[in-house]
Formats: sequence, structure tokens, C-alpha cells
Amino acid sequence: TRRLYGSQFDRAVEIVQSLPKNGPIQTGYEEKLALYRYVWHSTVGNVKQSRPGMWDMLGRAKWDAWAKQKDLSPPEAKWLYVDTVQKV
Repeated sequence: TRRLYGSQFDRAVEIVQSLPKNGPIQTGYEEKLALYRYVWHSTVGNVKQSRPGMWDMLGRAKWDAWAKQKDLSPPEAKWLYVDTVQKV
């Protein structure tokens, strides 16, 4: 099942990356941050870089989203990513 689950994650990432910015499927700000958090936890693990400066608001929002769930395991992050995509 882990292999099947990994393929579902890979497919979900492909789908999200191929969505047109102005297409019929739109994600909200919080959904985008959740997807960002889960994809990075799935592929990299915990955030290791320092938090961006106060003038980089988007960078800070992404960093905060990624750091929000410290020690989230890659398999759990993949499951949460797929689950979030299915809800969109």
C-alpha cells in the first residue's frame, strides 16, 4: 500500500502543478499553504532554513505553513496532501 500511496501522491502533485492559474478549479490561500506544507514535508521533512525577513511576506507565510506541523512524517504528509487535493 505504501507504493500505491506514493503513486497517488505523485499523481496529485502532477494534477496540482498542471492546473491553469485562471482555470475552473481555484484553490484558496489556506489550501495553497496546506498543499505547500504537505508537499515539502513529504519530500524534504522539517523546515531547516531560517524564517525569511519581515519584507518577504509570501516567504514568511510559506515558512510558517511548513513549520506549523513540525515532525510530520513523510507518509502522513503524503496522505494529507492527497486528501487536501481531493477536497478541492
